[in-house]
Amino acid sequence: RSLAKQRERNFFKRREEKEKEKQNTDNTNFNFLSLSSSPSPVSLSLSSSIPNPSRKLEKMDHDQTGCEAAPEGPMLCVNNCGFFGSASTMNMCSKCHKDMMLKQEQATLAASSIGNIMNGSSSSSGIEPAIAANVEISVDSVEPKTISAQPLVASGSEESLEKKPKDGPKRCTNCNKRVGLTGFNCRCGNLFCAVHRYSDKHDCPFDYRTAGRDAIAKANPVVKAEKLDKI
Repeated sequence: RSLAKQRERNFFKRREEKEKEKQNTDNTNFNFLSLSSSPSPVSLSLSSSIPNPSRKLEKMDHDQTGCEAAPEGPMLCVNNCGFFGSASTMNMCSKCHKDMMLKQEQATLAASSIGNIMNGSSSSSGIEPAIAANVEISVDSVEPKTISAQPLVASGSEESLEKKPKDGPKRCTNCNKRVGLTGFNCRCGNLFCAVHRYSDKHDCPFDYRTAGRDAIAKANPVVKAEKLDKI
């Protein structure tokens, strides 16, 4: 038992010694890292004494312009359509830039067409004097004709004949019944009521058979090839 206890004590001692050695190595590594990370006073003094040329240039630009350059980033379209624009498309999105180019093309086409019309009108104005001269010569060559105007004598009898008789109430031609706006005009040219509007109810002189034949002949023309070639 005593040997077993001694072995246990030796084991624990060795374990404690190993842990202490491990702690010592960790402390030395930490000190080394802290020394390496902290700048030396000599380097600090040198860095502070040596001027940086890029900083000088930035300071000079700031003094000349008076303002710092804005950081470049995505910018919205000038037309406030919700999309992003770019400097290559005049700070507009692709759709707005395309629409603007189309409008410019249409304006140039309209201007060119107006110019062509103006040029055509100017060229035609040179032809007008010659036409006017020819017209004047032809008018002078025509002899004037004398027109004798006879006074019209209107008598009372003629005025009475010219007066149209007033239209009375519309009546059926067959039964003389007043029809008004509900009358029916037949093809023979007479007005009839609802009872006598059919051709079999009144003596209609219109020939429906010949009219039907003519309509069928017009709707169905006969197409025949010539039997003999014309010389």
